[in-house]
Amino acid sequence: MKSTGEKRIKLRLTVVSFFQFFVWGAWLITIANYWFGTKQWDGTQFGAIFSTMGIAAIFMPTLMGIIADRWINAEKLYSILHLLYAVTLFYLPQVDNPQTFFYIMLLAMGFYMPTLALSNSISYTTLVAKEYDVVKVFPPIRVWGTIGFITAMWVVNLTGNKATAYQFYIAGIAAMGLGLYALTLPKCPPKNRRHQEKQSWTKTLGLDSFKLFADYKMAVFFIFCMFLGGALQLTNAYGDVFLDEFKFYPKYADSFAIKYSTLIMSISQISETLFILAIPFFLKRFGIKKVMLIAMWAWVARFGLFAFGDPQTGLWMIILSCIVYGMAFDFFNISGSLFVEKSTTASIRSAAQGLFMMMTNGFGAILGSLISGWVIDHYFTLEFSSLEKLSTYLQTETMNSSLLQFIHSRGISVLPDGLLSEHVLLKDWRGIWLAFAGYTLIIAILFSFLFKHKHDRNTA
Repeated sequence: MKSTGEKRIKLRLTVVSFFQFFVWGAWLITIANYWFGTKQWDGTQFGAIFSTMGIAAIFMPTLMGIIADRWINAEKLYSILHLLYAVTLFYLPQVDNPQTFFYIMLLAMGFYMPTLALSNSISYTTLVAKEYDVVKVFPPIRVWGTIGFITAMWVVNLTGNKATAYQFYIAGIAAMGLGLYALTLPKCPPKNRRHQEKQSWTKTLGLDSFKLFADYKMAVFFIFCMFLGGALQLTNAYGDVFLDEFKFYPKYADSFAIKYSTLIMSISQISETLFILAIPFFLKRFGIKKVMLIAMWAWVARFGLFAFGDPQTGLWMIILSCIVYGMAFDFFNISGSLFVEKSTTASIRSAAQGLFMMMTNGFGAILGSLISGWVIDHYFTLEFSSLEKLSTYLQTETMNSSLLQFIHSRGISVLPDGLLSEHVLLKDWRGIWLAFAGYTLIIAILFSFLFKHKHDRNTA
């Protein structure tokens, strides 16, 4: 039977998990509102901002993992990284141009992304040391990470900060507290230093996992993981700002879904926690190929429902899209990780998991962020030069007070002839989501033909 002190360890690790994702969720979903609404910077540059997570995910977790394995306690490195992350978040609101913002955000992601793996490592090490069954005990701890992410979204929305710089301060204060709290965690010293020193740098960096590309099935799997990783970035980057920009339509301006768009979007994360429970059943019954195809079709539904939803009569479509997200995310991320676990040998399994993360959160994130930003800017940004055309598009009268207030809020005036002093730029969200749905539809069709896998229910 566990002592009171040992039971307290689970609570402390739960706190770490909660704030690990709180400090990310406080700005990840709402930064687009700050970028487009408050700063009014363009989409191509915003795509670059989201690519910083992918760039950092490619090399920083491995680099910090080597440092933790060789030279410094994991909990101390974890603390340092969160404190540095907090400092960069505090500085972000001072930045007044998108180029500098990119470099500061890249620095912030360089500090944050390695903590995702380090937090797991600290939990595993501590639980094993206390003789807990990690497989049984860790999942309930990790669920609190998702709860932390949801809580951060709610805090930012309910305090009226989804489009203000205070979202970065909220995340920074929490990160500072987590960094200091981490110093009180049980010690997780470097392990197997001598063994690590005898390994080649190729093996240490996990580069030997790339030999999996010699296997056709694994190569196809990893390539499609990259494409789906891009789809995940699309929904993270644009989901909340899409819903928020319905406020430009006077008839939707006072809708609950507009005022509390982040709360609506948090249904996605709630759904995510529930669909995790369905994964064992679906994998056992249908196998990885069908489960991955279900995830891809769920992405098609996610984007398609967004395309035709609205904050009033079409609100059910947006809510259903958020529910579908749980299936789209879990059936891809969690099931994909389990497939890698079952399809690789013990000697290369950790490196293969690292490759899976690199293809999805690294190369996939970069692909989705950069290309989507460019495509939106060049093909799905509408320009309005006259009050009449703008009012027609926004389905209102030319003298509607909300419309005129929106125009003036952008520093634009209406000239005597009805023309606007500057072009008003709006995003064609229906076209954007349909394009994203088409992208995932093509991926699903190609995957169904190219990925060869025979499911054996007896060994699943």
